[in-house]
Amino acid sequence: MAEQNFVDYVKILFRSGKGGAGSVHFYRGPGIPKGGPDGGDGGRGGSIILKADPNEWTLLSLRYTKHVYAEDGKPGSGGLKTGADGEDVIIKVPLGTVAKDAETGEVLLEITEPDDEKVLLPGGRGGKGNNFFKTATRQTPRFAQPGEPGIEKWIILELKVLADVGLVGFPNAGKSTLLSVVSAAKPKIADYPFTTLTPQLGIVEVRPGRSFVMADIPGIIEGAHEGRGLGHRFLRHIERNSVLLFLIPCDTPRTLREEYAILLHELEQFNPELLDKPRVLAITKADLIDAEMEALLRETLPAGVPALFISSVTGKNIQALKDLLWKTLNE
Repeated sequence: MAEQNFVDYVKILFRSGKGGAGSVHFYRGPGIPKGGPDGGDGGRGGSIILKADPNEWTLLSLRYTKHVYAEDGKPGSGGLKTGADGEDVIIKVPLGTVAKDAETGEVLLEITEPDDEKVLLPGGRGGKGNNFFKTATRQTPRFAQPGEPGIEKWIILELKVLADVGLVGFPNAGKSTLLSVVSAAKPKIADYPFTTLTPQLGIVEVRPGRSFVMADIPGIIEGAHEGRGLGHRFLRHIERNSVLLFLIPCDTPRTLREEYAILLHELEQFNPELLDKPRVLAITKADLIDAEMEALLRETLPAGVPALFISSVTGKNIQALKDLLWKTLNE
């Protein structure tokens, strides 16, 4: 997926339609110069609706959309005729889309299931015609209700990538290389930080009939929870993953335990609930060390997390890693 085509954030002014006004009308016919009230109700204003589209992977189609207005309801008329409803606007979005109030940050709704179709902003109700207000003591009401106004609001649509396994690590930890080895995905790979600027998804086949979705997400840096580097853009994609696969290169200048602790700290500061997700640790670039060095590094592994030394170049423990991730996903 080309980086310029991956859009995971848009801000749009949405406005639902206002309801049509009720009608003030009295029946007139041959021999009936002064009939009773027969004003019809106004039509409902159009709503703004978000609908899941499993074929969409990005908010690209909304990149240049700044305003979305639904149609107003039509007014009622004589003969008890109800005005036509305003046409709804249906916005198709990928799974994992979150709608937030741009002013308050309040989450309004989330689209997470393939059949999700949710009203973002309801249209205003149509006003009642004067026929509605007639009573035994008020037989000729000369008033009707106006329609309800629509709702206008700046709304942020964010995409949080949906995947079974999310890769977590500093830039150059080997995330893109691993994804390219275990799946058919072709992320950009180079020996410098932040090669990956947008999430990449790949389907990993574990054994015949067994597969899961893995997401390579932009590398984390210290201070990411404060918005440094790719900051929150990176971290929000992690929220949607079922299992977190931490990748630490064996040539890290820190100890394995220290680097793992820093990664955990960034996740915890952003959202403590991320620490409730199952975690697996892979020590990458194991082709650069011998058995003696690997034994020394094992002594610095963090406790409480299953760990494997892997090499995407030689294939060392790649199948074992896929089996471990499958097992973790299904526990």
